[in-house]
Amino acid sequence: MHQHCHGQISVMESQRKRYAAPSSGEDSSGERGSLHTWKGYSCSVTPERVLLSRPVLQAALGTRHGVLLVEGGQVYSFGEFRWKQSQVSEVGPLKPVLESALSGQCVVAVAAGSFHSGAVTEDGGVHMWGENSFGQCGLSSLTVVPNPTPVAVLDPDTSPPHTIRVLELTCGEQHSLALSAQHEVWAWGSGCQLGLVTTIFPVWKPQKVEHLAGRHVLQVACGAFHSLALVRCLPPQEARRPLPDKCGQCNQLLYTMTDKEDHVIISDSHYCPLGVELLADGEARLEPGRSPPLRLQSSPSEPLSSHTSASAPGLHPSITDHTDYERRRTVAQNGEILTTRDSDMRDAAGTDSDRTVGGAGSQNSPYPDDQAVKEYLNKLSDTSLAEETAKMTIAGASFQPPADSLDLLTSDLLPGVMPVTTSSALNSLVSSCASAVAERVVSTCEALSLKKRINCHYPGVGGVAGAPGGVPGGFPGGPAEERVRLEESMQGKKSCSTGDIREEEAEGLSRRLSLPGLLSQVSPRLLRRASRPRVRVVPLTPVGGLPEAGELLPSLQTEVWSWGRGEEGQLGHGDNLPRLQPLCIKCLSSKEVVLVAAGAHHSLALTAQSQVFSWGSNSSGQLGHMACPTTIPRLAKLSEGIRVWDVGAGAQHTLLLADGDCYQPILYYSGQQVREAAQDAPQDQTEGYSYTQQPVLLPFCMNLGYVSGVFAGGQSCVALADRNVTGFIASLHELAAAERKFYCKLSSVKNHILRPLLDLGENYCSRYSSAGQRPWVRESLGTALGPASTVLLQSLARCYSRLCHLTGQHSALLTANLRRRREVKSLVMLEHASIFLDTYNEYCCSVGNFLVMGGFQALAKPSLDFFGKCPELLQRLAESSEENIPLSDLLVALFYLPMRHLHEYGRLLLKLGTCFEVSSVDYQKLQDCCSKFEALALHLKRRRKEAEYTYHFWKSFPGKMTDSLRKPPRRLICESSNKALTLQNSGRFSVNWFILFNDALVHAQGVVPYKSLFSTHHVFPLATLWVEPIPEENTDLYGLKVISPEETFTLLACSSMEKAKWLRSINQAVDQAMSGAGQSGSGAGQRAEPPISRTASYTFYKDSRLKEATYEGRWLAGKPNGRGMVKWLDGRIYTGTFKNGLEDGFGDYVMPSKTLNLNDHYQGHWKEGKMHGIGTYKYATGELYEGSFQDNMRHGHGMLRSGTLNSSSPSVFIGQWVHDKKTGYGVFDDITRGEKYMGMWQDDQRQGTGVIVTQFGLYYEGAFNNNKMQGTGVLLSEDNTTYEGEFSEDWTLNGKGVLTMANGDYFEGTFTGEWGSGLKVSGSFFKPNLYDSDGDKGRAVKLGRLAVRPEEKWRAVFEECWMRLGCEAPGQGENQRAWENIAVALTTSSRQHRDCPEMNLSQSHNRTLESLEFNPQQHVGPVTMEKYDRIRHYLIKACDTPLHPLGRLMETLVAVYRMTYVGVGANRRLLLQAVNEIMSYLARIFQLVRFLFPDLPEEGGVIPEPSSDPQDKKDSNCADTQLESPKPGRVVSSSSLLLPVLLPRLYPPLFTLYALEKEREDDVYWECVLRLNKQPDMALLAFLGVQHKFWPVSVPVLGERTEVVSSTKDACFASATETLQQISTTFTPSDKLQVIQLTFEEITKEVVSSLEDSFLWSMDDLFPVFLYVVLRARIRNLGSEVSLIEDLMDPCVQHGEHGIMFTTLKACYYQIQHEKTT
Repeated sequence: MHQHCHGQISVMESQRKRYAAPSSGEDSSGERGSLHTWKGYSCSVTPERVLLSRPVLQAALGTRHGVLLVEGGQVYSFGEFRWKQSQVSEVGPLKPVLESALSGQCVVAVAAGSFHSGAVTEDGGVHMWGENSFGQCGLSSLTVVPNPTPVAVLDPDTSPPHTIRVLELTCGEQHSLALSAQHEVWAWGSGCQLGLVTTIFPVWKPQKVEHLAGRHVLQVACGAFHSLALVRCLPPQEARRPLPDKCGQCNQLLYTMTDKEDHVIISDSHYCPLGVELLADGEARLEPGRSPPLRLQSSPSEPLSSHTSASAPGLHPSITDHTDYERRRTVAQNGEILTTRDSDMRDAAGTDSDRTVGGAGSQNSPYPDDQAVKEYLNKLSDTSLAEETAKMTIAGASFQPPADSLDLLTSDLLPGVMPVTTSSALNSLVSSCASAVAERVVSTCEALSLKKRINCHYPGVGGVAGAPGGVPGGFPGGPAEERVRLEESMQGKKSCSTGDIREEEAEGLSRRLSLPGLLSQVSPRLLRRASRPRVRVVPLTPVGGLPEAGELLPSLQTEVWSWGRGEEGQLGHGDNLPRLQPLCIKCLSSKEVVLVAAGAHHSLALTAQSQVFSWGSNSSGQLGHMACPTTIPRLAKLSEGIRVWDVGAGAQHTLLLADGDCYQPILYYSGQQVREAAQDAPQDQTEGYSYTQQPVLLPFCMNLGYVSGVFAGGQSCVALADRNVTGFIASLHELAAAERKFYCKLSSVKNHILRPLLDLGENYCSRYSSAGQRPWVRESLGTALGPASTVLLQSLARCYSRLCHLTGQHSALLTANLRRRREVKSLVMLEHASIFLDTYNEYCCSVGNFLVMGGFQALAKPSLDFFGKCPELLQRLAESSEENIPLSDLLVALFYLPMRHLHEYGRLLLKLGTCFEVSSVDYQKLQDCCSKFEALALHLKRRRKEAEYTYHFWKSFPGKMTDSLRKPPRRLICESSNKALTLQNSGRFSVNWFILFNDALVHAQGVVPYKSLFSTHHVFPLATLWVEPIPEENTDLYGLKVISPEETFTLLACSSMEKAKWLRSINQAVDQAMSGAGQSGSGAGQRAEPPISRTASYTFYKDSRLKEATYEGRWLAGKPNGRGMVKWLDGRIYTGTFKNGLEDGFGDYVMPSKTLNLNDHYQGHWKEGKMHGIGTYKYATGELYEGSFQDNMRHGHGMLRSGTLNSSSPSVFIGQWVHDKKTGYGVFDDITRGEKYMGMWQDDQRQGTGVIVTQFGLYYEGAFNNNKMQGTGVLLSEDNTTYEGEFSEDWTLNGKGVLTMANGDYFEGTFTGEWGSGLKVSGSFFKPNLYDSDGDKGRAVKLGRLAVRPEEKWRAVFEECWMRLGCEAPGQGENQRAWENIAVALTTSSRQHRDCPEMNLSQSHNRTLESLEFNPQQHVGPVTMEKYDRIRHYLIKACDTPLHPLGRLMETLVAVYRMTYVGVGANRRLLLQAVNEIMSYLARIFQLVRFLFPDLPEEGGVIPEPSSDPQDKKDSNCADTQLESPKPGRVVSSSSLLLPVLLPRLYPPLFTLYALEKEREDDVYWECVLRLNKQPDMALLAFLGVQHKFWPVSVPVLGERTEVVSSTKDACFASATETLQQISTTFTPSDKLQVIQLTFEEITKEVVSSLEDSFLWSMDDLFPVFLYVVLRARIRNLGSEVSLIEDLMDPCVQHGEHGIMFTTLKACYYQIQHEKTT
């Protein structure tokens, strides 16, 4: 009520360190926060200063007492304390007493109601004391609370209930409100002013005001019996659904029309009935027999509950703009004043006087006679009667219910639906209106309407005005958002001011549309409005402020909500009715309210534009105006130039703090005069009081110092002031005042200039000339400006609005900081200057663009009608004193006016800085910020000059060339019309003109005789322009070489000075164009010349290869160089690296296929504009090629998968390509036919020797010619039937040959026919005898003779590896260069992977790459064991990463090997070739290794062991036990060095071939193993002939030794058995031999432990024991293992210990196979 808490800045900011203490030293206690108090406004009044030891931070006043908050968080009280029974009950205002109960608490805010007080502590706790009869202190069972007592504000919805942190507290007469840290309102006490859904009072415990849940409340204020809340507007809703034609609550029409004699009135102002019926005697009661209306459901599942309310017989506009009262006057045909209400329009559409909420019942009324109507209208037009009507309130009707019996009145009061008119709704409305006019039906409704109007609104005829419409609405239980949305739909018009700039004034216009009687005479403006969509072109109020400002600045998009008793009109809804629920005051929604205050029975709202709206009781003139009615907000009457920035409201007076002519604040007072004789009189006696008609200046205000805040309550006034010692306070006040003044100026320009200009563009202003009534239409703005300039004007308006909004927010923040903090760090412009700089930059840019395009010139003509020929308003706003200044120049000056304010910022920041020591941080911040604003001011001044220069240039050179070159952001820098610059080697008659803009250099050319001088011109974008001076040396030419992507030419200047000028201008322009056209305020030309390498975009127009393609990326001296992207018009796109203008390096190329409507896609390496190197090409046909390219062709090794889908490709080829054709060795897998070819190719055809295997087991090797089997060959079938001879076609025998059967019988002769479909034989049949000599039996064909030799296979793969190392041919090259190439490859590849996120490497891979940075070939000299180990480890790591050439080779070899021998290639007859191929790999890789490490011995060479002590030697042997080598040293072999790397990768397909080859032998062996393993250990040992002394007596079982008995099984030699089983888990022969050796050692260890003496094995003793271990090991494919070891074993170990052990294993294998015969 009688106090208020300021603004939107959180009051919880620390109060401990409130004030800045400038280093020059102010006495903060003596000069800050001094308190002055007085009553009334007469000349004799002198404020008294209250002396306290500390500065006062805040004051709050009740009816007869006050509370003070001082620095340090202490609280003092003064006045009458009726609640302090035993203590002092009254203390004078000059001697406040400390509230000791709050000692130890740091209080941050205080509040005072009529007779109680409250305080908020730093932790958000609430303390209350004083009167508590109505529960206003929130403490049950106490009528008075003598001392501050904690009050718990708990949220009951949480379990357990958690404490709500409170920011702000405010108190009325019988209630209190708290604002929580979540910006929700909590209430306790008594009366409808709580806003709670309850009829039980008092409310002892604080409860949340659910009706405001989901909204962001900024501030609350309490009057005696009403409450106010300042709420941030909700963000704009998404596109709304089509609106219904009828109200969802009362089923009445939302749009109504009334037909008058000469016009039709259409209204969209619909309100739902409130439900309160007011009778003539002023009593409110429920009509008998009528059930109370049901509460609106907030969700479909929510149960309906009834509330105490009643329905109204009449309708009254409850929520309406203050202009509703003005817009109800329409002139009737007879010239009388016809006053209508929006609600009446609804009545006229057929609303019945007794209609209930549900829209049921109907009663007809008799028509009133004409005389009665005229009398009523005449009386109503009388001002005094109108006032009297407005004052017919509930209170005036002798109805004053007691506080606890308000439940009869207090139904939930909400407004009705007020929809936004859509074009479709209005179209249907116009058509329905026309039919209604034609039938003249609505006249009946009009009569009904008039009758009802007389009954409802005129007190002498029918009673008191009906209650306004609404729907009961506490909506407890529903989600806050849903409830808020529901309220939005019920309140109709959006509550946030997000509309067009022009809509702010819409409050002054009727929402009814007045039409002529017939459709043919419908106003063209209405038809245009009906067809025009509601969404405006230029939303000039930025929704939510600037995005980057965030929470830094206070919101200006606010609403004021009120609730409680309204008998004095203090709720501001245009009536005198109470509201139980908070309700938005619509007419304040777009007014940017930043502060609300409540007196006892009146309310105040302060706007960002420093205006004060007031409403409510005006008995003493406290509203600051004498306008009626006082039930809606109206502006307080203040002199022009007075800007109010703080308000206080008392019982019957208002105190205003404002800016005057100087920066020291002044005070205004309006309301009750308190004469000295009557100061002690009781408040209810009116003698001794007088009132003001408008606010009065208090003369003593200049003596108080710099007032920072005012407070009022009861009859008292309080002001807090600071003394200005060092100038700091004055400077802060000056800054805030300057910002407030500037915002008012900007708003004035927006309202009086910008809005009308935009309205010219939006509305066609129609007028009727007096003669003939023929309409003429003024030229619309869009026609005058043209579409381009119209868009620019809209952009200018948006930028202006953003700047205006930012200034308003900043002004509100500075004002709030004056009231609260008054310190430098509260200045948001210091830390966040960029918000301001960017906004000004953007605005200046938009003004400049509009100016350059001639917008202001074009705007002058259509705006001349509006402003008239003497535009005094424009001159005054533009602060121009010149006479006869053109209108366009005035507009330019006006819109450039905001730039001046940047100097003002700089000046005031500098002034603030002088209050601090030069060395202080604050001084430095102020100085830096000042520099930024001053630099930007100079920069924008330059840009204005550029814009004006450019505009005059375009004006001077009109024509087609100008029209094509003229662009909004383009600015002229210099031009060569004075012939200062010419083109070298130009023709004799040609004319060349060079124009330098901020984004391009234009070269215009022409020939002298022609009238149109410049016939052609070319534009060179600056971002891709390089200019360099040509040395003058001996010539007299002053030349500049200009390089563009497609042209290079030389410009000649007339002098060295001119040359230097153009060189500097072009370089600066290029530099600015590259840095974003000088967006920063730092100014231009920081560098001497722009970088030669840069990033830019360019579209080619000449280059045949790149014509009309656009390149975007890095450039170097006019050529694409580095990373970039080219897009061709036909859809081709290349993304990758460039070198000297050509694709070079790694790139991605997409090429659309016109026939298939798909893309070819290449990803890989390029060289000099062509595909060159490794890449992947996905064809639109579905084919995929991975491999090498050269000159845009497949060349080298590669793999082609053919078919529509890669997953089911019909064929795969992997091998060598030459000039896009298969040539050389390759493997072709025809998946459709189930055949695989492995052989030579020539020009995409099989040519030479090769092998074919099929899925049916056929095997062919031999000659191929012209893609066919042609010549000598060998064919084998699955059952070993063999043909060796001549072939003519695939699988077709033709010529001499031998056909051998599986049993050895054979034919010899001539064969014809296809294999498998019948053969013709002409020859001899032989059946070999069983007793023939062995020589005859040797007819078995030896395979592999007619296949490609192993060293001929995959030559291209090895050649590519040699090329990567820098060698033209294998072994021919420099070792040093090879290592350099390896380093480059590793670095380039790792960088590519780092730049490409999808190719990221694992951590282990990164570690591998790091270890490869070390070059083991550093020390030249013989290879030692240590160096050999280093080489071996290096090779293992190199082969582990495909980024290393050796790793790439290894990866490719593995791929081709698997491709060859997997699938159909898994044929047992290929085993020999597979083994030979591996041996060939080893030899060729070893050649590469010896090239990299030349000191490495040849195959079979020996590396001597280092001489060392036995211990070291033993350790060395343990460290590397991979193979056994002779004692003198280690034998170097390709298998020992490379097999450990290669074989594990090739093992699966190789071992599969071994298993197929040994399948029969292994089956025999396995059958025997299974049979013999059925026997127990002792029986098996006896069967195998193992001597008894080697039989284990006891074996370890689970750590304990157990005796071996006859039934023991799988226990003897168990460790040796487990060791031998590991042979299947190893890959290389050396590892497998190591396993065999360990098995022998395990056997020996077990035998030695039982014999307990040393002995030597003989083979006769060892073999049976080892045979036992082999049987128990149960190795499934032992024959395959044995064959693999035998084929790939290192030759140097064949005759050593490992060789003997392997021979023993092999003998065991054969022994087991033949064991069944034994």
